Amino acid sequence: MVGIASTGSPYPGVINMLKIALLSPKGPLYSHRGGIFRKNLRYAPLTLTTLAALIPPDIEHEVILFDEGIEDIPMDLEADLVAMTVITGSSRRAYTLARHFRDRGIPVVMGGPHITLIPDDAAPHADCIVTGYAEDTWPQLLCDFLNGAMKERYDQAADLVLGGRPFANRELIEGKRYATTHVFEATRGCVHRCDFCVVPFAWGRKPLQRPVHEVVDEIRTIGARRALFIDLNLIADRDYALELFTALEPLGIKWGGLATSLLARDEELLERCARSGCMGMLVGFESISEGSLKDVSKGFNSPELFRQWIAAFHAHGIAINGTFVFGMDNDTPDVFDRTAEFIIDAGIDLPRYAILTPFPGTGLHQRLAREGRILTRDWELYDGQHVVFEPANMSPRELEEGANRAWRTTYSYSAMARRFRKTPLPAALFVGANFGYRFYARRLDRFYNCDWRLTGPRSQLKLKRSA
Repeated sequence: MVGIASTGSPYPGVINMLKIALLSPKGPLYSHRGGIFRKNLRYAPLTLTTLAALIPPDIEHEVILFDEGIEDIPMDLEADLVAMTVITGSSRRAYTLARHFRDRGIPVVMGGPHITLIPDDAAPHADCIVTGYAEDTWPQLLCDFLNGAMKERYDQAADLVLGGRPFANRELIEGKRYATTHVFEATRGCVHRCDFCVVPFAWGRKPLQRPVHEVVDEIRTIGARRALFIDLNLIADRDYALELFTALEPLGIKWGGLATSLLARDEELLERCARSGCMGMLVGFESISEGSLKDVSKGFNSPELFRQWIAAFHAHGIAINGTFVFGMDNDTPDVFDRTAEFIIDAGIDLPRYAILTPFPGTGLHQRLAREGRILTRDWELYDGQHVVFEPANMSPRELEEGANRAWRTTYSYSAMARRFRKTPLPAALFVGANFGYRFYARRLDRFYNCDWRLTGPRSQLKLKRSA
């Protein structure tokens, strides 16, 4: 897992060989020990391998990567600098690690979505924080560090471009520990403004794009036959998406990605997507209630058309990883069973549920805070599967138990069999992915511990009443 860059450093006498440790801290669900993400649900972390590739070539260095979802971080690791990418659900663990390494005299840098959303929360725990995307700031930070002039904060430049960057250094990770290491990114950002989503609040609504030829060159360079695009909305720019799909077609690869339901409404775009080798797409349906969708500013979804869109995807040979969110203000206790039955009957290939989570810095968090409905600021519970706010039409326990019931219902053997009849996926792929989520669904309740983690008399009263 160790890579060494070129020699000839222009920083003699400071550090002969800069030793950098890049870390992705664990959360309760995504953890090497005790977590419930199996290998077939894990893909290699693109952030760490990208940061490794961005280290300036004139800095002589060693770099080690640790993803706590697959391995323990050695607490005695030797490094001149530790850098962590942090999401809200892993922030408490990140702060603990930072304290440990700083106590050992190792400077700690933190970046990622959580730091970008609420930098003041993270700043006391790190020697340096980085907000936004790090393509320009990370190399500058390293140069400053070697010159003894590292600043306490680096912010993304307004004129950031994604083109002309080195490809991710995938040689630093062990592929056998992941479902795939062939993870790519063509774009960043999303043009929509769903108020529960961190993207518009952390990075704005202007999408960034890599030149299509660079994306194609990267796929060719590593010889990928299958690819996973982690772009948050691959079709945010229709013209770019058409160009990308056209360029992918000659490669003969099979790939999956993320897009909004708008893809199903555009026959030309959907057809081009299918011809390019797309086998599956994650689509955020979010709710079968039109009122709930309007409440979170996702009114372009139309529940009455969901079946039609699902059929359109399937007709083009594209499976759907459909996501749904429970806990919106229009949701009542019957929403869980209704949603699960809809998903099973409609034949969504790989459904996924989340509990509405007001991530700090989002519009949703601001609104619920104004209404006095935030129950805890224990960031470890902000993982999309714990109740951290006061629901409008049910108790926290009802929300928690209802979501768990939907998971179990959807991934029962009979439900998987019903959904299998409509899937365009090869049998082995459908079974592997669904059994991965079945493992997750049947163990999720062991992480539901909100009845002792939540604070405040209102929440405790509701929890007792619903017990």
